[in-house]
Amino acid sequence: MAKKKRKICFVITSFIHYSRNLLVLEELKKRSDVDLHVIIAGTALLSKYSSKHAHIKENLLKDGFKNLYEIHFNLEGSEPTTKAKTAGLGVIEFSSFYNQIKPDVVVVRGDRFEVLAATTAASLMGLPVAHIEGGDVSGSIDESIRHAVTKLSNIHFATNEDSKQRLLSMGENPKYVFNFGSPDIEMAIKFANGRGNTIDVSKTGSGGSVDLKGDFLVVFYHPVTTELHNIKKNTQTLIDSIHELGIPTIWFWPNFDTGAEEISQVLRSFNDNVIGHKIRFMRYLPPKEFLSILNTSTCLVGNSSSGIKECSYLGVPVVNIGTRQAKRLRGKNLIDIGHDKNAIKRAIKKQLKHGKYNVDQTYHKNGTSKNIAQKLACVPLHTQKNFHG
Repeated sequence: MAKKKRKICFVITSFIHYSRNLLVLEELKKRSDVDLHVIIAGTALLSKYSSKHAHIKENLLKDGFKNLYEIHFNLEGSEPTTKAKTAGLGVIEFSSFYNQIKPDVVVVRGDRFEVLAATTAASLMGLPVAHIEGGDVSGSIDESIRHAVTKLSNIHFATNEDSKQRLLSMGENPKYVFNFGSPDIEMAIKFANGRGNTIDVSKTGSGGSVDLKGDFLVVFYHPVTTELHNIKKNTQTLIDSIHELGIPTIWFWPNFDTGAEEISQVLRSFNDNVIGHKIRFMRYLPPKEFLSILNTSTCLVGNSSSGIKECSYLGVPVVNIGTRQAKRLRGKNLIDIGHDKNAIKRAIKKQLKHGKYNVDQTYHKNGTSKNIAQKLACVPLHTQKNFHG
């Protein structure tokens, strides 16, 4: 009698989660012992946080994936109340979906509020949860959500040794805590030298023109949800710093967290009112193109985890601004700075003068995605957790 396939439900709630987990998904698709189901939900379905190049379901279908589903539950607005209500709606919608397909295990990634909703629903329904990227610290509200997801999860895939040890200190069962490295780094290794420079960025986004064959900056600046009182002022300081340097820049719009609309207002005002600037404002790009652009950029500026992880391995210089990534394990490619215009400009100039850094192996291990897929397919499942310590 043939062994029953394990039904794995993989939850994607943002375009970043899709791009960083693509190789894990491909490894799961290859396995004959896995029945893979992919949920696309949250901001991953909202066109205002994506681009014409970034339709996740369309890309997955093109790559041969089946059993794809969409769950809509995001409320419009960036206020804390809206996010809380969205998370509550997410619990309802995920519960209904799980009840319909009855997965053996649910896989989630990271620390977003939609991920907490997906995890809460699964846990309350007695479904085992596997969590990728648990144990990281950042210093923002995201860290609290990440640790909450950890305590609701049964299987843990840390991306570095420090995070693994942190999971163990939280009382997680050592038999279910694994450090196979970061899927983000595996993606960077595979696609960073790809076709990004062939993209005509003038055909997507808005603002100034950027020649990808010359020097250019990449900016990611997301809200820190516990520091919203100065968010417009800090955004204005950053964009003034970039503008005054006069270096062509690709600036990606912020994520969906509380405070995103305030950042977006500053960016729109700048783009509408400043003539002759050199900043191109863009939504997310497909992972292969994005990683190639990131690898060939002169410096990444802002507060994205891409500066901590992918850039550390690629050696891309980073100017990290503010507290959003304050406690993350980091390489030598990064300069931390506050929201001071002159300090930001000096730090960028210093990084431009330095150029590429050596490869950092902090988040890298061989066979990351294959090892994660193997454990997801074969590790014994359980729902009742006990504190180990």
